[in-house]
Amino acid sequence: MSRCTLVALDVDGTLMSYDGVISADVREAITAVREAGVHVVLATGRGAHSAVPVARDLGLTEGWVVCSNGAVTARIDGTDDGFEITKSVTFDPGPALRTIAMELPDALFAVEDLGVGFKVSADFPAGELSGRVQVVPFDELASTPATRVVIRAPEASPEEFHALVERVGLHEVEYAVGWSAWLDLTPGGVSKASALEEIRQHEGVEPFATVAVGDGSNDVQMLRWAARGVAMGHASDVVRAAADEVTGTIEDDGAVAVLRSLVD
Repeated sequence: MSRCTLVALDVDGTLMSYDGVISADVREAITAVREAGVHVVLATGRGAHSAVPVARDLGLTEGWVVCSNGAVTARIDGTDDGFEITKSVTFDPGPALRTIAMELPDALFAVEDLGVGFKVSADFPAGELSGRVQVVPFDELASTPATRVVIRAPEASPEEFHALVERVGLHEVEYAVGWSAWLDLTPGGVSKASALEEIRQHEGVEPFATVAVGDGSNDVQMLRWAARGVAMGHASDVVRAAADEVTGTIEDDGAVAVLRSLVD
């Protein structure tokens, strides 16, 4: 059996297809890894209110979930909510929001409402945000301490978002640009990797016994953190370069081969 005792898994584009489907093979592989005594930790940009139901659907009835790109750590439990938030890190989103609003006046803004959903500047397209979504004045968004901020600008490409971040100097927050015109902001110094490192130490897992699988720019630090970082086959060149190896695409259930290798 592999020496791995902690595996960190991104959700969207890694375990779950872009249509929101998790295959039977992924489910079976996760069950086998969990039954082998490996800590299975979902590490996602999703908020706790969205990430924990996915974990429970996968049969993870206890353990850790890294949410909001590392700004929130939750522990799955038997409470009514199904989880306890054990740590959250916030930042003042005001300067970043106001700066980006000047550059992208038609953008949509969302600030995570911890454990519940989002407060937004205006309605997002149906299905793009989960949980309770409440439209509030922009000034309220800008003054709300945030674990995660989402900026959506349909007219901007990912390349334009990267250029914007460099131009306006968002150096006090971490950022990740998605496949479409979607920018995630989290507190400076916070990432999936930073949260996973705290979990690793808490559980007494050796650094060499860690594996991570992901596909997005918000997974780069996590893949570098793990002793064995695996990029999905459809990941960008930047993500693939951060990994030790590359598996199949989400269409191929690429995560399954990695999970099975942990118990072979």
